[in-house]
Amino acid sequence: MSERLRVIVAAIGWTGHAFPAIALARELHRRGHAVTVETFERWRAVVEELGPRFLAAPEQIRFGETGPQAGPTLAEAARKLAPTLEGLRPQVVVSDLFALAPALAAERAQIRRASLIPHPFPAHEPGLPLYPLGLLPPRTRAGGLAWRAAWPLVGSRLPNTRLARVRAELDRNRAELGLGPLGRYDGQISDELALVATFPQLEYPRRWPRSARVTGPLPFELPHPEVELPRGSGPLVLVASSTERDPEQRLIRVTLEALEHEPVRVIATTNRRREAFTGPVPANARVVDWLSYARVIPPAAVVVCHGGHGTITRALAEGVPLLVSPPAGDMAENGARVAWSGAGLMLPDRLLRAASLRPAVRRLLSDRRFAARAGAIATWGRGNDGPAVAAELVERLAR
Repeated sequence: MSERLRVIVAAIGWTGHAFPAIALARELHRRGHAVTVETFERWRAVVEELGPRFLAAPEQIRFGETGPQAGPTLAEAARKLAPTLEGLRPQVVVSDLFALAPALAAERAQIRRASLIPHPFPAHEPGLPLYPLGLLPPRTRAGGLAWRAAWPLVGSRLPNTRLARVRAELDRNRAELGLGPLGRYDGQISDELALVATFPQLEYPRRWPRSARVTGPLPFELPHPEVELPRGSGPLVLVASSTERDPEQRLIRVTLEALEHEPVRVIATTNRRREAFTGPVPANARVVDWLSYARVIPPAAVVVCHGGHGTITRALAEGVPLLVSPPAGDMAENGARVAWSGAGLMLPDRLLRAASLRPAVRRLLSDRRFAARAGAIATWGRGNDGPAVAAELVERLAR
C-alpha cells in the first residue's frame, strides 16, 4: 500500500498481550506507516528501539465498586486520549481486547477500529461450550444440540455473574462517553475488523462473523544470549513456566521430579523468577532464568507449559507437541484446543503430579501422531506470515 497510514496499536502490558501488539506494530512500521504503540511503560525502550512512537498507558483502571483503586476510570482514560487522537489523526486504532480505553476513544471520535485477539476467538457460538471454560466441543450432532439447548439456561444466569457485572460497568462507562450499550456479551469486539492471532487448527468449527479474520500468530521475542543445553543425546524437554502464573514454580518442580530418571534432557525456564526456585536440579536437567524460545524450541521434542497462547503457538510453529497443565484463566481453553487439535495433551492442574506427568511425556515421545500433527500446523505457519497478514488487513480497513 503506497499511502502512509497513521495507526495506533494499543495493548495492556502483560507479555501475552503486549508481544502480539508489538509484532503488529513492527510490521506496520516496516511497511512505512506512522505507528504509535500504547502500552505499559516497561515496554518503552523495546518499542522505541523498533521505531514506532511510544505512548504510556495507565497501568491501573478504576473499574466497578470493589474498593479503592488507583488510576482513572475507563471513561476518564478514554477522554484523556482525545487530544492524542486529535493530534495524531490516526486512520485506524487497533486495540487488544483488554485495552478498552483506546477502543472507546476511537469509537467516540468515529475512527476506524480493529480488535486484536491474541488467542482463539472468544465470542460465543451456539452449540459450543462457553469460552473460556476449557471444555472440548461436542463430538456428535446430539452433543451440539444439547449445548445449544443449554444456552438459554446459561444465559439466564449470566446477569448474576461476574461477566455480566463487567459488561454492566462497561456500559456505564460507555454512557458517560455518550456511547450506546453493547447489547451483547461479546460486544467489545470490533464489528469492523477482528484480528484473531492464532492458528486456524486451534479454532473449533463455527460460524464466523464477516469482520473476523484468523491471521496466524503474531510472534515477538526479546533478544537473549544462548543458553547451554543439558549434555547428552536424549530427547530434549522444555519446561516453560508462565510469566504471570505459578510464582512457586510448581510446574518445574513436578516435571523435574517426574523426568529425573527418564532417558531425556530437561531445560526449564523460570521466566525471570530464578530466585523463586530453590528445589534440587537432577543431573539430566538445567534451570535457567530466561531463554530464547526461538533457539530452544526447535531442538525440543516436547514442550511442557501452563498454556499461555504465546508459548503454545511458538511450539506449534516449530512442529513440537505440547503437554499443557493450565492453572487458571484462558489457559484451560488453550490446553483443550491443543488436545482437540491432536498436537498435544492436557493435564489439568488438579492432577499435576510426577506420577501423572511422566506417562504423559512418555506418550508424547512414543506416539508419533502428536509430532506429525504439530508438524502439519508448522507447515501451515511457514506458508502464512501472521504479522504480514494482519498488517495487510489493517491497511485494507484504512481504505
